[in-house]
Order: sequence, then C-alpha cells, then structure tokens
Amino acid sequence: MPKLPILSSKEVIKALRKAGFEYAPKRGKGSHTALFRKAGSKTLLVIVPHKKHIPKGTLMAILDQAGISKDELLKFMK
Repeated sequence: MPKLPILSSKEVIKALRKAGFEYAPKRGKGSHTALFRKAGSKTLLVIVPHKKHIPKGTLMAILDQAGISKDELLKFMK
C-alpha cells in the first residue's frame, strides 16, 4: 500500500468532493469544513479542519468517517 502524502485541508476537501461529498450547509463554521454524502439510507458526515498540513492520524480518521481507502483517496487526488 502506498504511503499517504502530506496534504492540506484544501487538497483533502477537493478529493472528497470528487468522491461525491457536498458541503453541509449549516455545519462547519470557523476553523472546520463539514461535508456529507448519502450512502443508501445512511448519511456520512466528515469534518475537515482547516490546516496547512493535516496530521496522518487525523487524515486516517477522516478517511474512516468517509468510508474511503488510502488508494481511493490517491485516485481522487489525480
């Protein structure tokens, strides 16, 4: 499995948007952005902090919340 690159919040949000996530209109004010996606009967909500470099643990938690693997994230970054 490839290593995760160091990513900014803008890069993570861009990849999540390509994965089908949309901005949550009434959430994520201030230093965080909230994104959501309908997955069948469930709604997945992901909170991304605004940072220049997102720590690897935080990035892994975001991917887990989004239901996306490392490989899928790298694919959406292209």
